[in-house]
Amino acid sequence: MRRTGNKTIVPFKAKIVEPIRLLPRAERIERIIAAGLNLFNLESRDVYIDLLTDSGTGAMSAQQLGAAMMGDESYAGSRSFERLAENFSRITGLPYVIPAHQGRGAERVLNSVLVKKHQIVPGNSHFDTTKAHIEFSGGRCIDCTIQAGKSSQELHPFKGNLDLVALRQAVEEYGAKHVAYVLITVTCNSGGGQPVSMQNMREVSAYARSRGIAVYLDVARFAENAFFIKEREEGYADKSIAEIVFEMFSYADGCTMSAKKDGIVPMGGLIGVRDQGLFEALKTPTILFEGFFTYGGMSGMTMEALATGLEEVLDEDYLRYRVGQVAQLGAWLEEEGVPIVRPVGGHAVFIDGRLFFPDIPEDEFPAQAVCVELYKEGGVRAVEIGSNLIGRNPDTGENIRPAMDLCRLTIPRRVYSSEHLEHVVDAAKTVLDGQHSRSRGLAFLKEAQGIRHFASTFREL
Repeated sequence: MRRTGNKTIVPFKAKIVEPIRLLPRAERIERIIAAGLNLFNLESRDVYIDLLTDSGTGAMSAQQLGAAMMGDESYAGSRSFERLAENFSRITGLPYVIPAHQGRGAERVLNSVLVKKHQIVPGNSHFDTTKAHIEFSGGRCIDCTIQAGKSSQELHPFKGNLDLVALRQAVEEYGAKHVAYVLITVTCNSGGGQPVSMQNMREVSAYARSRGIAVYLDVARFAENAFFIKEREEGYADKSIAEIVFEMFSYADGCTMSAKKDGIVPMGGLIGVRDQGLFEALKTPTILFEGFFTYGGMSGMTMEALATGLEEVLDEDYLRYRVGQVAQLGAWLEEEGVPIVRPVGGHAVFIDGRLFFPDIPEDEFPAQAVCVELYKEGGVRAVEIGSNLIGRNPDTGENIRPAMDLCRLTIPRRVYSSEHLEHVVDAAKTVLDGQHSRSRGLAFLKEAQGIRHFASTFREL
């Protein structure tokens, strides 16, 4: 057993447990082949350690479950929505709040109103559903992430930052009237779960507003980003997480949120805006796509649990443990020689697939191959964030080759122990030790349309 280097106090104890089982290796191989080498196709009962996502997979607290029992299921004017909206507005300073069933529902509603055909949305490594909704509305995404954020090995405290020069160039090339808005994702998931600095948000906001362009945040992991600011950015060590969060939102005109991450609930999403006119315009697509604008696809029980989760996620002890657990997994993997994105981000450790399997050609999905081998070896389900996910250029139809091809080990909130993570490290080390025999990767058996990493199937070459 490894000696843990994480000396932070664990700020919770287990109250309810769920049994899990490691299938024999032969059965795991059988299952992954039947799944078309796509881990999304696996049954959860066939997975031992599930690191596919932190979205909706966290453990709710006794306080959240108790609050859920007070849920008001009224179709309109629910008091549970009132409590949720009041909490969110108090935390963020955004006065107008619309619920959605989850983050992609919020993205669908907001982009249907904000994005017009041929407009662009500059940002920092747009995530898959974000990019898809912008393109569905006729827009195009322009990645303006700083160069350090496109390298797995370069060290930088805020690799999620936007490059101001690239942002200005994009605006000048297309013209300000052709920019729907600027998007800042905190933390930046596709770039390795990397944070954005307060200074960068301030500078991006100042420039955008000088050109009459709105700024929106994707705040699925806003509290984790705030913790990194407190830990890494000068002038914030003595500020509370709540103070840092409030300042972050002050630089934005609105936001979308998948509440399944830092809201610590199994389902839910939010839109927050400053402008009342935009708020009124968002009501109609909310009703069409989600539900009435005081529930938006969420039950009263879920809204109550989310209102409480938004308070709990600001607790510094919780965040120190949360970020520390992820950092510990990263440190253990590095000790074993596993190449990861450095520094470690807030919600996941990202293995560099190209460095892990250096002999596999880039167009044979090395990161997806890492995911497949981790399941075969240890029953660990990870997810590819790279060539498969990013898809094809919507104009040319050609495969896009991303800056990094990554296997994401995503840690659910308040779920797994150090012993579980040690098992993950052992599996990765075993695969790494045998990687010299792996010189070919994967090819599509069936390439799914749209966001292809959810449903595509593969064959081994």
